Amino acid sequence: MEPVLLNLTTERCPMALLLAKRAAQALNVGDKLEIHITDTGARQDIPRYLSNHGFIIDVQLDNRQVLEIIVTKRQ
Repeated sequence: MEPVLLNLTTERCPMALLLAKRAAQALNVGDKLEIHITDTGARQDIPRYLSNHGFIIDVQLDNRQVLEIIVTKRQ
């Protein structure tokens, strides 16, 4: 199953973090969410928050323009 895309490239923290939290919390166990982030603060805050709250983070792309991660909800 393809992950749902959450494009946060136009959002900045704290709104980007809030939107990522809401989308991640709506996942069912095993579901995947692809998040694209450009804001410097959000690039640090979102992966840290999600990993601290039991989500699996898989970095797909990390360059100067964008951070793309796949978030999977654990049991």
